[in-house]
Amino acid sequence: MSRKRRTPDPAFVLAVLAVLATVAIVAFMTLGARGNWDFVLAFRGRKLLALILVAYAISVSTVLFQTVTGNRILTPSIMGFDALFALIQTVLIFVLGSAAVSALDPRPLFAFEAAVMTTFCVLLYRWLFSGATRSLHLMLLVGIVFGVFFRSFSNFLQRIIDPNEFVVLQDRLFASFNTVDTSLLGLSAGTIAIASLVGWRMRHTFDVLALGRETAINLGVDHRRTVTIILLLVAVLVSVSTALVGPVTFFGLLVANLAYMVMPTHRHAWLLPASALIAITCLVGGQVILEHVFGFATALSIIIEFVGGIVFILLILKGAAR
Repeated sequence: MSRKRRTPDPAFVLAVLAVLATVAIVAFMTLGARGNWDFVLAFRGRKLLALILVAYAISVSTVLFQTVTGNRILTPSIMGFDALFALIQTVLIFVLGSAAVSALDPRPLFAFEAAVMTTFCVLLYRWLFSGATRSLHLMLLVGIVFGVFFRSFSNFLQRIIDPNEFVVLQDRLFASFNTVDTSLLGLSAGTIAIASLVGWRMRHTFDVLALGRETAINLGVDHRRTVTIILLLVAVLVSVSTALVGPVTFFGLLVANLAYMVMPTHRHAWLLPASALIAITCLVGGQVILEHVFGFATALSIIIEFVGGIVFILLILKGAAR
């Protein structure tokens, strides 16, 4: 007689993920550290905080977005987010010039970029999900259309921009985890904390919403209002992370699906912390490997996008969308 397979305890899985994230953090803070520890810990601590904020924002926003859409191969970035970020950077350089943009106070510039991307997402998602029915095909089509439009307009401006300005622009269009402006960390952390507080109070509603629109309505959930709040939270989280380090398209898809795989429950009270811990482990651990194994021979964002893109293709081929 076959023995029944025991389901792991979610708390145990979460504890293991927390240990892995802690090991990655300790390795990042201590490996190769020389000289004055006060300087080393402060310098690496600011960089570590940036990695943690980005990992948390991307992972949580992806899980929430997939809950709303009911599809595990969609991420907010696929909906034209990276193209809009590129357009904003291109317009700023084209209109003001690289010298003027570099001279701007980074905090108002950060707030402007985050506000533009948040407004775009809220208007787009609110329009797509406000009707009586939802069409994933329509959402994908609209996202692709907007993405193509943003990229086309960006390419047009980049063709007529000064070559020296274009070189500066290229550096701003790729995600960078090594050149984060530390003056933005406080503003980013505060914004993410407020969004997290609102989302955590709704964590049980997320579980009901994941059952489907009709079921959630029958169970007493105000579907339209709830979806609007979730999409606003997603827009804020993704806007902050994108404005902080740049666009990272497939990272959220990677960590969200890893969380689905390792967690034996679909309750968001476990899924959200698990996805955040996996994201922190991947980003911080990846940065450690990049620095001490590859010697900065490549960029962490390139590795992340490569692995995430492979996962995206595999999910499509295996029909993992639900």
